[in-house]
Amino acid sequence: MIVTPLDSAILDSKEQYVFYHKMIDFTLKELIYAVQEKQILNNQEVQLFKQYSDLLLYSIEAMRVKYMYDDEENMKVDLTDSGFPNYLEFRYLFNDLELREEYLGKLTDVETLKDEFLDTLMRKKEPIAKRKLFQASSIVYYTSAKKEYIFNRFVQGKIMQAPAEVEEDYLVSWSFYDVSHNRPYICYMYFNYDGKNIQDYKDELYSVLKNAADRDMNLDTMAYAIDKRLPKVFPKRIRRIDLGPIHNVFAKDENKVTHAILQSIANKEVPLESYAISFKIDELKSGSEFREGSFFSKQTFQRWDAIFKQRYIFAPHRIIQLLYNKTPEIMNKLAQSPIQISELEMK
Repeated sequence: MIVTPLDSAILDSKEQYVFYHKMIDFTLKELIYAVQEKQILNNQEVQLFKQYSDLLLYSIEAMRVKYMYDDEENMKVDLTDSGFPNYLEFRYLFNDLELREEYLGKLTDVETLKDEFLDTLMRKKEPIAKRKLFQASSIVYYTSAKKEYIFNRFVQGKIMQAPAEVEEDYLVSWSFYDVSHNRPYICYMYFNYDGKNIQDYKDELYSVLKNAADRDMNLDTMAYAIDKRLPKVFPKRIRRIDLGPIHNVFAKDENKVTHAILQSIANKEVPLESYAISFKIDELKSGSEFREGSFFSKQTFQRWDAIFKQRYIFAPHRIIQLLYNKTPEIMNKLAQSPIQISELEMK
């Protein structure tokens, strides 16, 4: 039995690391498949969603390797309305890999460590000391993890041609890890461009997105900031995905879905590995345009419609039934019926 204190944000045993990382890896992969299967996003958006999720999965796997045998440091998981690692853990990964060569120079040579392991196992017939296992995992971590694949606080996607079925000419995506919520967001902006070559304007566009759209805020505020700072870009539609929380035994928040699952786990009505995933899409569309400014420097702005909010829940069948019984007011307001995904089975 794995005991996870609900008032603690630290994973402090090998069993908890194994359990947590298997859960996050499994749930995210189930989510990616279900989002594509149910066509919640179009094909191009799904491909971008997969790319950002892969960075997330890669980073969490790097954390698993980093901490597995470390007796001195413990990984922090955000318990309040997230279920994901604390943002600082991603920052630590990035900082570590900036100093990769320096750390590798301090670690025991791989061949020497192999000889020591063989001698301990074959000749002495003893288990490998935890200190040596940590040395081995550190070597794997620093030699295999790559800085460019770590999910950073802001991840910029490329400008591309929008799909043929939409009215706008271009699509740009970006993702950020919101520090206040400790969970990832993925954004798509469909836009037109008042110029010859959009690539000539990409530096300005990327700079504005990084500075004006890198955190959770009112979508109207984000859209207005982008529109005002980029006079040659006409944003027509912005979609923002809020990925999470992942409701599971590691969570501690006021969310009714989380509370229902935790209560059922405590009452032994459902297994410890039970989970559900919240998935939210906010969308803003331009209804019309207007021009503002002095006679010599007028700028075209968008007049935005009301924000369109869609809420989804992904969960195994048993949890869906539980949530209908305990939180019907939430389940009946979803964009569509809860989407069934597979159960996680821990052996």
